[in-house]
Amino acid sequence: MLETAAAHMPIAGHIDPVPVPRAFTPRADGRIDLIGLSRDDLRLALETAQLEPKQAKLRAKQLWHWMYNRGATEFSVMTDISKTMQPWLEQRFVIGRPQVVEAQVSTDGTRKWLLRADANDGQGAQDYEMVFIPDADRGTLCVSSQVGCTLNCRFCHTGTMRLVRNLTAGEIVSQVMLARDSLGEWPSQPEGRMLTNIVMMGMGEPLYNFDAVRDALKIVMDGDGIALSKRRITLSTSGVVPMMARAGEEIGVNLAVSLHAVTKDVRDEIVPLNRKYGIEELLQACADYPGANNARRITFEYVMLKDKNDRDADARELVRLIRKYKLPAKVNLIPFNPWPGAPYECSDPARIKAFSNIIFEAGISAPTRTPRGRDIDAACGQLKTASEKKSRAELDALAAEKQAALG
Repeated sequence: MLETAAAHMPIAGHIDPVPVPRAFTPRADGRIDLIGLSRDDLRLALETAQLEPKQAKLRAKQLWHWMYNRGATEFSVMTDISKTMQPWLEQRFVIGRPQVVEAQVSTDGTRKWLLRADANDGQGAQDYEMVFIPDADRGTLCVSSQVGCTLNCRFCHTGTMRLVRNLTAGEIVSQVMLARDSLGEWPSQPEGRMLTNIVMMGMGEPLYNFDAVRDALKIVMDGDGIALSKRRITLSTSGVVPMMARAGEEIGVNLAVSLHAVTKDVRDEIVPLNRKYGIEELLQACADYPGANNARRITFEYVMLKDKNDRDADARELVRLIRKYKLPAKVNLIPFNPWPGAPYECSDPARIKAFSNIIFEAGISAPTRTPRGRDIDAACGQLKTASEKKSRAELDALAAEKQAALG
């Protein structure tokens, strides 16, 4: 809890001697990180630090603009905040960024950052990753929502990690802030950006960290700050069915679903969450997703695994299911990106092409994603902050442990 018996401000004005306590979590140095707070919580943090309510409202508006529109990380650069107020803010608050452990650039221009979160629970270093993928007409930031992952998708390197903890809203927003720092994209402006799109497809299952993801994306979409349109943000889930409708209603961004198989037996193996929320239940949730239409199609992600899910019959069944549920959909075919100890191989290019053709001929878009950042392990399914190898028995044991926790 933030201490309520803070020292009196060195500025004139009424001070409420008994502010209402608020659940703001201070850093190790006792200061509160303002990144990730909603507009209301930003104002309340200032009030809790004994700033008079009217002044707190004004300062919160100024701070919001400087942090999210101008990218400021120091109070001293905020020219419309008095020289007296700046050190008062500096003593109590911070405008944070993640600690960068390592930054890598692929031969294809993809960038990957290894980031370190604060560890206040004695668990030691807590590392996670984000990736920026530049293209001719867009630049996409792949953002993480957890340190490690709740799930155990068998083709995914991140799924071999234990879940350490959820990232906070501030830690999620800070990934976007850090990327824009690195790209030199302050102040915010709608035109000429390199970072044009965000995908919640990094480490973790976003819908198992719903509140933080929602609160972070609301800040990203706020028109007075980062101002990224919800149409340029995609949230990917492995199929946490009970949270999908809430995601549509409370966040309203594009939906991507990690489908990867069209039969129960295969999806139970490679996406074990299917044992809890089956394909039919998942597809019905997609059909019910608020805002889905032909202009905002649901994306089905489908990793191509040799002799596992890549038969012509699988492609035809995928078409049948999309038609059955009348889904406004497109399919992203993802060549499997290998990692040490992976139990699968990538489908042959000719097999991927044949699979894609069947879906295209049914009138459904099915492009094959070009792997990016493979040389720095930044490609889809490769994100993992630890390089240690696990035996197959260890991987199986961890998968069983995660599945038991999910119920």
